Amino acid sequence: MCGRFAIAYTMGLFSRFGVKEDAPEFVPRFNIAPTQSVPVIVRDGKRKAVMMNWGLVPFWAKDPKIGNRLINARAESVSTKPAFRGALKKRRCIVPTTGFYEWRREDKVKTPFYVHMKDNSFFGLAGMYDKWRRPDGSTLQTFTIITTTPNSVLEKIHNRMPVILKPEQEEDWLSNAELSAKALEGFFKPYPSRSMTAYEVSRTVNSPANDSPELILPA
Repeated sequence: MCGRFAIAYTMGLFSRFGVKEDAPEFVPRFNIAPTQSVPVIVRDGKRKAVMMNWGLVPFWAKDPKIGNRLINARAESVSTKPAFRGALKKRRCIVPTTGFYEWRREDKVKTPFYVHMKDNSFFGLAGMYDKWRRPDGSTLQTFTIITTTPNSVLEKIHNRMPVILKPEQEEDWLSNAELSAKALEGFFKPYPSRSMTAYEVSRTVNSPANDSPELILPA
């Protein structure tokens, strides 16, 4: 799964993902956790960055707490599960990041690792979003991150990894066109491991209350 990630710097963040105006204010974050609000890239005529909560609440949900269970969507079943299939067709998004955390389990011990690009550049995770109407009429916008099988960097740590989009895939992912099963298969392949690296970090990251640059430093 993907349960924590970081946006360790913000200079060039929105221009990297083609957002040219009306970008929200956002400061670097080093331990983004489910339910928290972060910028997500969508296409609404043009590319926009919209603040959304992590944990998908489908528009038909009766209780927004369902989002706590829908922080990830498995690529293998995303096109058939009721919570995701509508969003996959028409409400795809990109979740910007500079790296994410994953935990390696050995017996009862879980060791956190920080995973990022070797050049520390921004990259985009494949996501989907939805809009839920609160009883007072206001709108709650939420997203989930799609996961797939791991590449050779991640398989030593965990059996899943987030779907990472290649820059040349991002425009098609953000389009309103319905994607064929074959096209989705291309998106959902593990990202090439040659561009990525991972290292152990402090267990301080285990608590979402901690959010500082030290969290992404090697242990």
